[in-house]
Amino acid sequence: IFRLEDKHILYRDKYLIVLNKPAGVDTQPTPSRYKGTLYDALLVLLGPTHGRKKPELGMVQRLDRGTSGLMVFSVHQNTHKGLSKIFLEHQVEKRYLALVENSPVPASSEIRSMLARSRKFNRMVSVQKGGKNAITRYQTRIAAEQGALLEIELLTGRSHQIRVHLSEHGSALLGDSLYGGAMTSAGLSLDRPMLHAFKLAFVHPVTAEALSFELPMPKDMQQLCDKLFDSAI
Repeated sequence: IFRLEDKHILYRDKYLIVLNKPAGVDTQPTPSRYKGTLYDALLVLLGPTHGRKKPELGMVQRLDRGTSGLMVFSVHQNTHKGLSKIFLEHQVEKRYLALVENSPVPASSEIRSMLARSRKFNRMVSVQKGGKNAITRYQTRIAAEQGALLEIELLTGRSHQIRVHLSEHGSALLGDSLYGGAMTSAGLSLDRPMLHAFKLAFVHPVTAEALSFELPMPKDMQQLCDKLFDSAI
């Protein structure tokens, strides 16, 4: 069962906690899985507070099971509303690193579409009407014959947004079989989409302090980078 350790915690005060979520951990409970989720691990870490059976915990974002990187949670009842407002009004900077199998054209651009869940394919797709507006900006950091490293800015936070947009743009994430990404690259077998939330910046909803966090690339993505771009760097 997954448990949070000091190495996972980047920031903590009485109002917020900022974490580095490992790949392979579900963010929130589902009908079939509660133990071992990040939500469960947070409840264990925080423990009972002020005589309550459960600590106050507010979730304003989520990362897919296979995605690693930065997440923030509110841990005080007076913080939930303010943190939710920041995310709803897009007053937060969210940036990702993505390894894709085809260099996108153009090298930098903005992808906009309406996203909705397809029951037929059991995944998210872009639709003409009835979906939710989704905006993804990308910039190519390194391009090579076997793939590319992209920096992505997420302007909205729809389910599977980056995965859908990159796939439909012809640059599926490596390791993302659900959206057509190759499961092997540069001689390596991949067990998750090569996506990492590396930067998160926002104004603290209580103290008004400007907070900004950055993480290095995780080992599995760095290993693939080294193989893909050895001659390109």
